[in-house]
Amino acid sequence: MKRANCTEVREFVFQGFSNFQEHQLTLFIIFFALYILTLTGNVIIVTIIRIDHHLHTPMYFFLSVLSTSETFYSLVIIPRMLGSLVGLSQTISLECCGTQLFFFLGFGITNCFLLAVMGYDRYVAICNPLRYSVIMNWRVCVILASSVCATGFLLSLVQALAIFRLPFCNTLIKHFFCDVRPILDLACTVPVINQVLTLVLTLMVLTAPAIFLFVSYALIISTILKIASSDGWKKTFATCSSHLTVVVIHYGCASIVYFKPKSENSKDQDQLLSVTYTVITPLLNPVVYSLRNKEVQDALRKVLCRKSLS
Repeated sequence: MKRANCTEVREFVFQGFSNFQEHQLTLFIIFFALYILTLTGNVIIVTIIRIDHHLHTPMYFFLSVLSTSETFYSLVIIPRMLGSLVGLSQTISLECCGTQLFFFLGFGITNCFLLAVMGYDRYVAICNPLRYSVIMNWRVCVILASSVCATGFLLSLVQALAIFRLPFCNTLIKHFFCDVRPILDLACTVPVINQVLTLVLTLMVLTAPAIFLFVSYALIISTILKIASSDGWKKTFATCSSHLTVVVIHYGCASIVYFKPKSENSKDQDQLLSVTYTVITPLLNPVVYSLRNKEVQDALRKVLCRKSLS
């Protein structure tokens, strides 16, 4: 839809959490605590995997890459959001907004693809265990991780360039960071090509990996059920339950935000949903993998015991 009075916009203003004005200090304390826990948890996960040779396996290699990506993903969004909650500048330049969108999408898409790769790793480990070390050798793991990161940032660059080539007629971003839909809402006109591009990228990033993971886990569950002993299939399922938990929450929250119909009456809901996948989801990675994964727990105990003895 075209809008009148189109002038060159060089700066945007975040609406942020202005609708929750009386709760902004409380929100700051909560988000700051979650942010510190996210950074600490992900750093611990990466450190533990690096120093414990028992965790030098493809599954934990991909987990360390995911934790690193989640850490930078949080750094892109949360510090500026925390600043706005305590009264710092709500403005952002056009260039900085484009940069934030690029890195937000880059790390976000990388995380989605990494979860799919981790699902493939679990599929090979459980459904084809005899050839696991051959299929998932270190060269393959590095190529997969590098390809995922490169693809994520390439798609992010395409989307960011397509959006910021548009003329903007409004400066108020009804959000707390530069996301695709809130920025497109400010454009004087959104060509069909941009709408198609956004839909195609969403399908590629969310729907395609979700279908791939669904098929992978259907085959995994089918294989697990063929295991004769109950202890055997419980132990086997335990190796992928942490990943499955993260997948369901990650794809579930992102799908609700990006596939639900646009409505002016749901802006507050959109913000709360966005908080889930920008603040809470990055925290799930260390929490789920530390609370539900015995190998990580054992490695952490070893490190703590080593520290206490020294």
